[in-house]
Amino acid sequence: MTDTRYILAIDQGTTSSRAIVFDANGRSVAVAQQEFPQHFPNSGWVEHDPEDLWNTVVAVCREALSHVDIANVAAIGITNQRETTVVWDRKTGKAVYNAIVWQDRRTALVCHELKKHDPALEADVNNRSGLLIDPYFSATKVAWILDHVTGARARAEQGDLAFGTVDSFLLWRLTGGTSHATDATNAARTNLFNIRKNAWDDKLCDIFRVPKAMLPVVKDCAADFGMVDAALFGREIPVLGMAGDQQAAAFGQCCFEPGDIKSTYGTGCFVILNTGDEAVTSQHRLLTTVGYRLNGKTSYAIEGAIFVAGAAVQWLRDGLGIIKSAAESEGLAKSLDDNHGVYLVPAFTGLGAPYWDPDARGAIFGLTRDTGPREFVRAALESVCYQTFDLFEAMAADGVSPKAVRVDGGMVANDWLCQYLSDILEIPVQRPMVTETTALGAAYLAGLQAGIYHDLDHIAANWHLDAEFKSNLESRRRDHLLAGWKDAVKRVQTDPS
Repeated sequence: MTDTRYILAIDQGTTSSRAIVFDANGRSVAVAQQEFPQHFPNSGWVEHDPEDLWNTVVAVCREALSHVDIANVAAIGITNQRETTVVWDRKTGKAVYNAIVWQDRRTALVCHELKKHDPALEADVNNRSGLLIDPYFSATKVAWILDHVTGARARAEQGDLAFGTVDSFLLWRLTGGTSHATDATNAARTNLFNIRKNAWDDKLCDIFRVPKAMLPVVKDCAADFGMVDAALFGREIPVLGMAGDQQAAAFGQCCFEPGDIKSTYGTGCFVILNTGDEAVTSQHRLLTTVGYRLNGKTSYAIEGAIFVAGAAVQWLRDGLGIIKSAAESEGLAKSLDDNHGVYLVPAFTGLGAPYWDPDARGAIFGLTRDTGPREFVRAALESVCYQTFDLFEAMAADGVSPKAVRVDGGMVANDWLCQYLSDILEIPVQRPMVTETTALGAAYLAGLQAGIYHDLDHIAANWHLDAEFKSNLESRRRDHLLAGWKDAVKRVQTDPS
């Protein structure tokens, strides 16, 4: 008998909100997407209006649901841009300040002072949270809001304000303020959650000056998160799955076994390696994080985070006007046999793993009179592959050398990019039939809780290969290209030692 149930996946990303309705076989049957404005009030600052996030989510959900029989929608799964921080009033549901986006670097000095004051502090934070002391994570963003919005700290300590990553904020709104919760993967990105004890950590809250009264309840990734208000979509629908976008993508890629690895290419690029029930500590400045938590059991992961991937192509389109659409980038890159030593280091919001240099800024090197739009575009695409190599090099130094990598995200529709990535990594790059694996992972989690999927093996049977790219670049040429990249990165680092 055919299972006619549907799952609505809400994918709230950095530049757009998307809703996808999946059938029980993991196939997309309806999609809606809306972009929303980015706000840059100061150098290195990135904000979103929380009302833009909410309004676009509601709009895309309504549009996607209009294409199916809502009576057959069994569950909702939510996935979201991680670390992005919202603080709102529990009575009104209104944010007290704009959402501070994961890319935002305004708390770089705070992080620097914390590490300078106590050189042993970062090791303790890393042991508890798996993370580093960096503006990327939510904790210093929360403290900044409490310190810069009049009366906010006192209201937070009294329990009048709530903090959440975007998943929590959306859940609060969807359930009419009845559910203040998150899942273990999002909690693990705040710098306030002890990933070994699976609980909010009192010492971390003290270090970062965040009142525990603000924090949401932490649940498994597949759990009962609450019921969506019937007034929003025409009937009550349970929210049964939740995960941060990169963990959701790994779940959607069926990275269920230790050693499985995926790399997602969206606004940024994120590599996640499943390490099973062991929280492995990287010696080369990669992050230890929660991969997923089901039935109270945590599966851990090592992660490398690149802040700018697709955002570099968006910059070429919106900032420079070199291209009219991201799709143009493939043809322009292909039209060059060689990029003649032009390198773009897209450190627009600092450098992520393995450098963790929040003060680095973007630069382009190797310009000549012959350099034109094609070289800029190709340098942007190449930079994504070079940054991925940096992550794989750090993993190799930690003793992990994957034999292949599964890729997803909007950028991997570009065959040239996938081939160059394989050339630089010297391993096969595997692209699945469904590349919107972030939304798919959220749907799978909700489907597990709803009983649509019996277990992980049932989900894994849905994964199908679309294309595999294998390296055909001469090693000497590859080494020359990477040497040029390393030199370019050193030039933008504030402390290249």
